[in-house]
Order: sequence, then structure tokens, then C-alpha cells
Amino acid sequence: MAQTQAPAYSNILVEIQNGIALVTINRPPANALSKATIEELNGAFDALEKDATVRVVIVTGAGQYVFIGGADIGEFVGLDESAARASVTRGHELFSKIEHFAKPVIAAINGVCVGGGNELAMSCDIRIAAESAKLGQPEVNLGIIPGWGGSQRLPRLVGKGRALEMMLTGDLITADAAARYGLVNKVVPDNEVLTHARNLARKLSMGAPLAMHYIKETTNAGLEKGFAAGLAAEAEAVKAIFASNDAKEGVAAFLGKRRPKFTGS
Repeated sequence: MAQTQAPAYSNILVEIQNGIALVTINRPPANALSKATIEELNGAFDALEKDATVRVVIVTGAGQYVFIGGADIGEFVGLDESAARASVTRGHELFSKIEHFAKPVIAAINGVCVGGGNELAMSCDIRIAAESAKLGQPEVNLGIIPGWGGSQRLPRLVGKGRALEMMLTGDLITADAAARYGLVNKVVPDNEVLTHARNLARKLSMGAPLAMHYIKETTNAGLEKGFAAGLAAEAEAVKAIFASNDAKEGVAAFLGKRRPKFTGS
């Protein structure tokens, strides 16, 4: 698959090559998630979901030291209750969109990952962090709380006790601690984050798109709606996937001792 042209944005960069979309938050020095950036990310993920050439998405931050430094705090000045609720709703929509995205999404955490940045990373499927990265939810230090899903996704990933400690103290943790907690999947040398993310993306891009979609869908169903609902979603997914060309190709390739060629149909 060749490189395709992506729309132009002001706060993010989108590059699509060989089935892999690289979305870069490009607002140095902090790569903060402003209202405009949230809107651009919403539009970008809508476009990427519709793009049949895209199999995997990587999200990262511009520069060497910051993934995403949180929300744009300057926009909090004079924020009334109505505007605050609108901001929360839009953030929830974006991060739920990423979490339920039909294709795998990898967070390449190249540096500081705090506040809204950590909330975005948690909505991704797999997180790869630079060894010098720092992660956390320091909102309490501003007299506020995590508002883009952090209070819900963090305890699901690291457990209630550790999540409450991180949110109540506002302390940041190292990448190694994040790996021990289960907040990130892998820690790699600082200059190798994107390389590892691309290598993983290439592997995933050769896999079965429909199977990956249903794996995400059934996993989320169980976590969000309970075990019984998850099993019901799994049963429906199995029924659907066995009617697909990909399943037939996968079985035939296995029996024929060859590499399968999945089409997502």
C-alpha cells in the first residue's frame, strides 16, 4: 500500500503510508489539547475510520520530550458551568471514539503524558512509552478533577487503589512504574518509541481487520456492560465472523501452510 494524501490541519499532522496512519499532536511546546485540537482529532478519526486503506493508527506528540501535556489550561480562564460541560462532553466523545475505533490504535508516548494526554493515551488500545516519560493525572493540583474519562479508565487499568493515589496526590509516575501498574504495555529507549510503534503497527496491519474489530468490540462490551453482556456480544461476533471471507481465508491458509491474505470482508 502506498502513501495517501491526508487532509491538512492546523494543530495535528496526519500521515498515511502502507496502511498505517500516524497522527501527531503538533502544538509545541506542550502539545496541549485545545478545543480546536479536540475538534481536529474528532474529524481526523472520522476520516480514518472511513478510509479503507488504513489498518492501524498511531498517535504521538511532536518533538522529543512531550506526548501531550494535558488540556490547554489557558482556555479554562472564565470557563462557566455550561462551557465546562460542553468541553467534557466533547472530550468524552473523542476518547470514546478512539476506544471504540474499528481499527487498532497505538499510543507512542514519546515524553510527558499528563492530564488530558494520559486520558487520550488510556483510550488507545496499546501504549508504548519512552523510558524517560512521566505519566499522571495532576488535575487536583489545579483544584479540578480528570474530566475526559480519567476517573473511569485509570482504575480499570491500574486498579482502584493506585488510581486514587495518582489522582488524589497528582503525583506523576515513571514509565517503568506505569509498566508495572499496567498503564503502559512496553517501555523502550527514548529515541525508539516511534520505531517500536511502527513495527507493531506493521504486524497488526497484516492481521485480520474484522477479527481485530470484533476483539475490540467484545472486550469493550464486557468491560462496560458486564460479563453476561460480553459473552452475548462474543457469541454474536463469532456468528458474524464465521460468515466472513477473512475467516474462510484464514482457515484455508492455515491448512495450506501459507500466509493468509486478509481483506477485511
